[in-house]
Amino acid sequence: KEKFSEQGYNLACILTLPSYQRKGYGKFIIEFSYELSKKEKRVGSPEKPLSDLGQVSYRSFWARALLEALQTPAALQQDKLSLIDLACITSIKIEDIILTLNYLGIIKYVGGQHCIYATPEIVTEKLKQFSGRGPRVKADLIHWAPLFVDVKKDKWALKSKAHDFQQ
Repeated sequence: KEKFSEQGYNLACILTLPSYQRKGYGKFIIEFSYELSKKEKRVGSPEKPLSDLGQVSYRSFWARALLEALQTPAALQQDKLSLIDLACITSIKIEDIILTLNYLGIIKYVGGQHCIYATPEIVTEKLKQFSGRGPRVKADLIHWAPLFVDVKKDKWALKSKAHDFQQ
């Protein structure tokens, strides 16, 4: 986990030994790094470029996290959900959100803005594809004191993205 990154990276490198691959440990580490980013109230992204396996792991994690966010009661009650709202919920960078929603086929660029087109049924159906194996992070069990940086200096802080972000 990177404590502070000028580029907005929340995780520098993952290595999963071959005998432990395909068991969900890489996604666990990715999910853990994003849970820490949520506690920091910052958006994050992996260090680029990603390896082929890294691309698969991150895309799968991002898809599951975004689809789960779209299924929350708060998201379902809203008439419009912005990319900034999704970034605040998931701590995923907007560029990665757009890339993933485009991969899922549920975002369109209309009239100069991105629009998410997905019914609850479509979200549920797509989520079935990404409900993977392996351990999941229990965010309520994480006890961690994040490094807080002045919001004016930290361009990746959620408060710099959405001035009305509530805790």
